[in-house]
Amino acid sequence: MTQTLTKPISFDQFVAWYPTDSSCKYELHSGVIVEMPLGTGQHSNITGFIAGELHFEIRRLNLPYSIPGDCLIKYAEDESGYLPDIVVLDRAALANEPRWQPESVITSGRSVRLVVEVVSTNWQNDYGRKSGDYEVLGIPEYWIIDYRGLGGRRFIGAEKTPTISVYQMVDGEYDVKQFRGDEPIESLAFPDLQLTAAQIFQA
Repeated sequence: MTQTLTKPISFDQFVAWYPTDSSCKYELHSGVIVEMPLGTGQHSNITGFIAGELHFEIRRLNLPYSIPGDCLIKYAEDESGYLPDIVVLDRAALANEPRWQPESVITSGRSVRLVVEVVSTNWQNDYGRKSGDYEVLGIPEYWIIDYRGLGGRRFIGAEKTPTISVYQMVDGEYDVKQFRGDEPIESLAFPDLQLTAAQIFQA
């Protein structure tokens, strides 16, 4: 990832700056604008596959959820804003999001049912910074799709195998379960989901 500016700015300045015609995507990390790396073919395939499966579940079960094309999640504790690979929103809760309609900005974890990040080379942000910030925001479920096994040993073990880490809110903090191979993913937002780690990695 490439930092595009080094002078700290506010989240509001970031939203006003954000280019509408750029082929790149950006996040704000503690006041610093960060250019997000373009996804590889496999990264894009996995993101699209998961989004498609979740869309299918939403339609099949008539769930009150939506998956926006782009969505900034504002972290309240400092000047940070994240652009997840996939975010599932609670449509009813969007009525209480003052920045949703004009800016596609989410400010409350109560508006989010699930966030999915597909790991790139900046795995430290997905496992470290974002898991902590999403937990503080109260986002009930967060998936890290580490299809290349890039995460540190403390996160996925020494064997560095492809791993899906599912963080779920329990009594105000995240519990983590990991899924590999033919293990079916257990989801709070989609309890009837029939999807294994292997199916995602082979997308």
